[in-house]
Order: sequence, then structure tokens, then C-alpha cells
Amino acid sequence: MTTNNSLSTTPGADAQTVSLAVARTLKQARKAQKITLDELSRRSGVSKGMVVEIEKCTANPSIGILCKIAAALGLSVADVVNVTEAPSAHIIDSQDIPTLWTGDLGGTARLLAGTSGPNMIELWRWEMHPGESFASQGHPQGTLELFHVEKGTLKCVVGETELVIPAGSSAVAKTDVPHSYSNAGRSRLVFTMSVTEIHQ
Repeated sequence: MTTNNSLSTTPGADAQTVSLAVARTLKQARKAQKITLDELSRRSGVSKGMVVEIEKCTANPSIGILCKIAAALGLSVADVVNVTEAPSAHIIDSQDIPTLWTGDLGGTARLLAGTSGPNMIELWRWEMHPGESFASQGHPQGTLELFHVEKGTLKCVVGETELVIPAGSSAVAKTDVPHSYSNAGRSRLVFTMSVTEIHQ
């Protein structure tokens, strides 16, 4: 099993392009809000050293770290990776869709689309090979995730609740507690997921 959740981009937007976009966006947002590195570190719970490395484009942050820093700046992950940098109605070309997680066996999580933060909705497509998993410490209070399994079997553990979702079925989960997704079967798992995070 793996909980590797480093930012990667195969397939989808080039890894270096995404890393540069993250570095640029976070630095610009921090300076526009007149927030020091120390203050951003305090607000996000991410070490100052990691924040500095991300802004220098020398770090490979996990999805969890990106979520924390984005939230501390009032942004969504989609804002940070530039998925939402377009007019209110627009198409996101396939080559511009970033892959933000790659498993040890080749599984991927792609952020298909997302709205600007801090209130946000994201649409993800996950593929996991047998034995792969992803764990999250939990999102802000009230965050909801919707799942639909296209192929395989998804095991989703949310707090003390365990869901085993077969192909063709859907599920709803409140994910403001630690949770995880894993491939519980012997074949490739494919599922789509939406994340809704409202701060008002």
C-alpha cells in the first residue's frame, strides 16, 4: 500500500509548469495580503522552511500541504494550480489538467476542475491499482465529498466509518475528519469525486 501524495503531473500538465504556478501564485497571494512567511506558517500549520521551499519552487508539496496553505490564504487548490485562471465559463484542455497525486504502482489523482476559494467545489478523477491508498488528515468543518465508482471497488474510511463502494454505486461522506481511500479489489479502481468546502 502507499500513501504517497506528492504533486506530480503524468498525465496532465507538466510537473515543472505546475510547480512554478504554485510557487508564483502562493508568493503573489501572500505578498498581496501582506502576510509574512512566519504568519503564513502559523496560520497554515506548515513549517516556515516548507513554505520557503515551495515559494522557491524547490519543494514537492503533498495535496494536504497545498490544501493547508491555500486555505490560510483564502484560496482553493484549483486557484493555486491555476485550474481556475479563466473566464466564468471556459474549457480546461486535457493537457492543462494537473495530476496532484501519483501512487507507487502508477495510480493517479487528477484535479479535473475547481472553483476559486475560499468557498470551493472541486472535481477529481482517481485511478488506483490494487494495494494503493491515499490518506488525508481531514478538511475544514462541514466539507462534503461525493463519490461515484466507475470500475473496481473503493474502500473509503471516514473517521470510524468504513464504506466499501462497488462499481456503479455512489456515496456521500463528510470529510472533516481523518479519512482514506484505497483499492479494495484485485483490479484497477477508477472513481470520480467532488469536494465541496463552504466557509460561510
